[in-house]
Amino acid sequence: MSGAAHTGAGGQQTLGDLGEAGILGDIFATLTTTDAVLVGPGDDTALLATSGPVLATTDTMVRGRDWLDEWSSAHDVGAKVVVQNLADLAAMGGVGTGLLVTLVAPGSLPAQWARELTAGIAEVSAATGVPVIGGDLSSSDGAVVVSVTALGALPGGAPVLRSGAAPGQEVAVSGSLGRSAAGLEILRRGDVGWWPSTEHAGTAAGWVAYHCRPDPDLTQGPRAAEGGATAMLDVSDGLVRDGGRIAAASGVRLELDEQVVARLAAAYEPVLGGRMALECVLAGGEEHSLLATFPAGAVPDGWTVVGRTVAAGTAGPGVWWRGERATGGGWDHFGG
Repeated sequence: MSGAAHTGAGGQQTLGDLGEAGILGDIFATLTTTDAVLVGPGDDTALLATSGPVLATTDTMVRGRDWLDEWSSAHDVGAKVVVQNLADLAAMGGVGTGLLVTLVAPGSLPAQWARELTAGIAEVSAATGVPVIGGDLSSSDGAVVVSVTALGALPGGAPVLRSGAAPGQEVAVSGSLGRSAAGLEILRRGDVGWWPSTEHAGTAAGWVAYHCRPDPDLTQGPRAAEGGATAMLDVSDGLVRDGGRIAAASGVRLELDEQVVARLAAAYEPVLGGRMALECVLAGGEEHSLLATFPAGAVPDGWTVVGRTVAAGTAGPGVWWRGERATGGGWDHFGG
């Protein structure tokens, strides 16, 4: 174990006990690297070998805002913050090449929490082959903030933007819809602890696990780009809101298939009820599945067609559900 031998209050070692050098020693001992990292953590900046344009995205998670310790472990937080960044790269048709990680925390935070956070980051880093190449540490008066910046490359040479959809195309999703939202609803209800041993117990626990630690298939982003995806993003704010972003950027209307959406919602209905199940599919966020548009007949195997694009018409671009403009989904950090 790196760092000072003394402990904080209650005999539990804290970040203040470790000090910056000790924290970094613990973190670096856990992480792996790749040949593309020419200079890794330890110098003023990292040096990463690239062969073309560089994708860059960042996400921040704040304790009490983006996660609750009662629901999510530090390992969950580390894995989730990396996944949501890599999903953004995948949504452009990209793959990750490096991660920059920042931790802001009070000195009283248990050092074990930071170690478990690092374990979550390291797990996804190793699974995806995307190394941590640097980052930053800072102290706070109480807030705990974890931020990741992900860098990436484009195997196909060109990004898939939100603005490429055209009328007459198919709208499809790779992965699930509503699973993370269903898990969040279970947590809000406090249902996990008292689920009886029924056919739904494992299902509900799986939804909760996915909400706390999503695991989308990020390889589908480059695959979709290679297969001719015309517009794409990851579902972070829900099918309706994120579909609306494609619609607005492309100047088209997305018409959702009522039968397909109903079939997807049916999986949640026995536990959550019909109205909430439908809400999870249409508006549930933090799914990080990929939503894309494709020319007719070009949807890759394994993707689910959930609708089609048509001309925007006089009503303008948007998402239509059951013949009406649909709204809802997402979270505004300042507006609620």
